[in-house]
Amino acid sequence: MSQELANALTQRLENKDIIEVMQTLTSIYINTAVFTTSFGIEDQVITHFIFDNNFSIKVATLDTGRLFKETYKTYSKTLEQYKKPIYCYFPQSSAVQNMVTEKGPFSFYDSVENRKECCQIRKIEPLKRLLKGSKLWITGIRADQSENRTSMQLFMWDNNNQIMKYNPLINWSLDDCFDFVKKNNIPYNVLHDKGFVSIGCEPCTRAIQPGEDFRAGRWWWEDTSKKECGLHG
Repeated sequence: MSQELANALTQRLENKDIIEVMQTLTSIYINTAVFTTSFGIEDQVITHFIFDNNFSIKVATLDTGRLFKETYKTYSKTLEQYKKPIYCYFPQSSAVQNMVTEKGPFSFYDSVENRKECCQIRKIEPLKRLLKGSKLWITGIRADQSENRTSMQLFMWDNNNQIMKYNPLINWSLDDCFDFVKKNNIPYNVLHDKGFVSIGCEPCTRAIQPGEDFRAGRWWWEDTSKKECGLHG
């Protein structure tokens, strides 16, 4: 039933612009919509739509404790420009302490299992707390970011989190995002100018070379075609 609702929302709203869609959604999901930002170029576009139009959508972020200093600077500049709160969620300190004590600060390089454990502690568990009580989750997913995202649509039912997911930039290109950011003078992470297209934790992210896959800069030491942390499946 929930996926049927997602399909119905997609059919109803897919030809509307983002502002119209958000206006509709805030009347359906009253005070229960949340947008999660990692301060990448896509997320800065969506943050602008929300803050510039004063939509009643909670904007929140996950601070894993391993982010780039450039990401924190983007966070700060965004607060300065829009003067609106961005709610910050941290991992449980005891879980981080136990993992690092047992396996060291770079255990994620040793195996896929260890990397997924780190993502679970630093991202997935805080996300569960962040989404609690919300009924609509807005994300910066774009279809051309990775192979497994090409089948995603404007609205999707997230069964893992039991929440409706709205992907407003699903059909945008990376160039579309850059053009919008520059046209609207939106602060963005300067790492994007240095070959970083997908920016996560500092130890797990690198710039990509021309011709490399979009996700090649994430967990580059792993020999797998599906490089996800689990936030989006």
